[in-house]
Amino acid sequence: MAASTLPLAEAADLTATGDLWLFRGRKAADRAIRVFTNSPVNHVAMAVTLDDLPPLLWHAELGQSLPDAWTGEPHRGAQLHRLEDAVTTWVHRYGQTPYFRQLHHEVTREMEDEVLRVVNEFDGHRFPHTATLARHWLLGRVRRGVPLEDVYCAELVALTYQRMGLLDGRRPVNWYDPGRFWSGDQLALAAGATLGEEIHVTVPAPAERW
Repeated sequence: MAASTLPLAEAADLTATGDLWLFRGRKAADRAIRVFTNSPVNHVAMAVTLDDLPPLLWHAELGQSLPDAWTGEPHRGAQLHRLEDAVTTWVHRYGQTPYFRQLHHEVTREMEDEVLRVVNEFDGHRFPHTATLARHWLLGRVRRGVPLEDVYCAELVALTYQRMGLLDGRRPVNWYDPGRFWSGDQLALAAGATLGEEIHVTVPAPAERW
């Protein structure tokens, strides 16, 4: 599924704000998401790299395995995690295969400020229940927006991209699913931005068993 491979430490060194991280799992829930959305992946997240902070991962998930870098406490829903910790958790605890796509566009200070505003506004928003998730997705097909009290991973990434000026607002954020961010979907970005091909990321075994 990817033309090249990098170890996690090297990928983390290369990643920058706006890069996409995608995950493909083997569990029934992962397969159900892919079938329902006709997508090759079941989760999407966005890298955030600011000043001298370690690389972070901005995403929405049902679990609460790691402390949130914004609040300092673990919680469900929209979360900001240390990237290497999050990817390792998704590989070894959740059984996922990770990929990342580099954003080819200058990320300005103004765009970084927008990312922080989105994190401040949405960090801690709930991950939707199955029925709510299905409703969001189905309404998105007919381009009807929904309130974002509950937010799904693809909605969160799409919203952040819109605020950064990388996606226009012609489609509501619930139109997006993880597969929209896979290269095969040929997502059209704004302002001349493009995304590279998927790079498969290998993750070493943890020092202790999950």
